[in-house]
Amino acid sequence: MKEKKLNRYAILAAIIFFIGTLFPYAYAAADNALKQLRTLVDVVEFVKENYVEPTDTDKLVAGAIKGVVSELDDFSQYLDAKDYKELKNETRGEFGGLGMRLQKVDGFVTVMSPMPGTPAFKAGVMPGDRILRVDDKDITDVKLEEAVELMRGSSGSKVKLTLSRKDEKTGEYKTLPDLTLKRERIVPEVVYHRMLPGKVGYIYMVDFSGHSFEEVKKALADLKKQGMEQLVLDLRFNPGGLLTGAVDIAKLFLDAQQMIVYTQGRKPEYYQEFKTSSKGAYAAIPMAVLVNQGSASASEIVSGALQDNHRAIVLGQRSFGKASVQQVMPLAGGAGLRLTIAHYYTPSGKLIHRDYRDKTKANEGGIFPDVEVFMDPNEEVKIFMQYNNVVYTPGQKKAEIKLDAKDPVLDRAVEILTGKISLEEAKEIAAKEAQVRKENKEKKIEAQKTTTKPAEKK
Repeated sequence: MKEKKLNRYAILAAIIFFIGTLFPYAYAAADNALKQLRTLVDVVEFVKENYVEPTDTDKLVAGAIKGVVSELDDFSQYLDAKDYKELKNETRGEFGGLGMRLQKVDGFVTVMSPMPGTPAFKAGVMPGDRILRVDDKDITDVKLEEAVELMRGSSGSKVKLTLSRKDEKTGEYKTLPDLTLKRERIVPEVVYHRMLPGKVGYIYMVDFSGHSFEEVKKALADLKKQGMEQLVLDLRFNPGGLLTGAVDIAKLFLDAQQMIVYTQGRKPEYYQEFKTSSKGAYAAIPMAVLVNQGSASASEIVSGALQDNHRAIVLGQRSFGKASVQQVMPLAGGAGLRLTIAHYYTPSGKLIHRDYRDKTKANEGGIFPDVEVFMDPNEEVKIFMQYNNVVYTPGQKKAEIKLDAKDPVLDRAVEILTGKISLEEAKEIAAKEAQVRKENKEKKIEAQKTTTKPAEKK
């Protein structure tokens, strides 16, 4: 009985210690929370003593902490020691790779395309090669993510690959001599650009990584040389990335002393403004920005800034609504906490973040387009797969991107920029299309009701 009591106090002490580490103010409110903490201790103790298999108190407490944090929102996170270490390594840029797009094909980890200039490309890894072993570990039965993790490591470190290649004559795969490659920091293509008819420049951004800003500037300079007079910035399916990248790119298109975005939380010190200091190099070019449900974070900061400052027309569909500021703090035992401390707001004061848990706030958050152009998600994905499907083969000329998928969102943007239709006409078309979709949806629902209605008894 005495041992049981000591065990109970040990669990209580552990929970209070962790909760106190997470939230220092919890101690001040200990009286109010004591009942809940006792209930938590009772649950942990009962599980530890009665669960069908032996349990670990530390793991149970860690699970309780994860439950506390996950209750807050979808982006706050308790990180155990392993996850926290990985997060720090990624933030410091210590991970390197080999530069291959991989996929599971017929049960094998298969190279879809090596990226130009990367270790895999330089070593002559070919599209279609199968990776059989990584550092002599057989990966034929492991998940793709696990195989990728084995190939990652610190930049400069080495990894041995065993590959097989299909013999064009016999159709059989033959094992190749082992390759030893040195990992490097991989810089994938994140910006694509081309000139459209009517002197409309087009830039598609994959994400906002550390080099996106420089790549966008290069693309703009090239398009300007080609005679660009209008610009489409495509941020569809762009999940975001670095805040600095979003701010720097927005500055290219805004006038002096214009607000880009600001943050606001419960504490005054979490309020921060991001403004332009001087006129951007492309502050006068007519613009359209394309967004969809896959546009998030930095994409929403840029599109919101350009929309609120009346610098660009936004077309497409409502963006995702992910614009929260997380602060990472270390905890005891090598763990860490990523906690949401503020949200981002557009220059006019609109909250970008969307609370998917609270259905009463369904109309809040995200960037709403000036002109809605609806596309079926499956059809929309085809547009961007055109970039991902390019296959690079060592020793051969760089493949061209075949852009033949229909893109009504881009077409509508070009029509407005080139004066074929006015903005008001585009909005009228969008309203009519929305009405048709609504009517079709109602008809479909009515048809389903009729189909599922039970037959009348005679």
